Amino acid sequence: MREFDSNQNDHQGSFSMLKFPVIASALLWVATSVSAANKPPVGSGPNPYSDCGIGAALFSKGPVWAAVTSNVIWDIGSTAITSATMSPETCNGSKVKTAQFIIDNYDNLAEETALGQGEHLTAMLTVRGCQASAHPTIVQSIRKDMIGNVTAASYSTLSDVEKATQYYQAMDAGVASVADSCSA
Repeated sequence: MREFDSNQNDHQGSFSMLKFPVIASALLWVATSVSAANKPPVGSGPNPYSDCGIGAALFSKGPVWAAVTSNVIWDIGSTAITSATMSPETCNGSKVKTAQFIIDNYDNLAEETALGQGEHLTAMLTVRGCQASAHPTIVQSIRKDMIGNVTAASYSTLSDVEKATQYYQAMDAGVASVADSCSA
């Protein structure tokens, strides 16, 4: 009788060992099908070489081959591909150009934002595709957000890119407040 019990326990152990892969496979299948159902169709996103990366920022209104060539030369297109796959919403030419403009002109933009006007602010909002009539509203929104950012104790420890990122977020919030006055 003891031998039978031992075998029965062995079979239960084998059955338990079989349950794990079956359950794991079922969970993996469910996760994959849910994930696939939420993805846009293949080919519906931006073209990484022409719509994303530094090439798109520099040549958004130029010939497609210029953007592609720039992306390939810059870093074999890895930044453009990463942008297209991880954050395709950043592949819009005006948003990319605006972000690059902010990074390149942050000090001037910060000074002009404090004043409430200036040629760099106008240029940034023009690059972003905003109508001139919306500029004062956007600038006021940026000023409000940036006052909080600049007066934070941690501001002085931020890198230039982190400061530019905060500025971009403030600008983006301002643009959102007058979305009908700015292009996508």
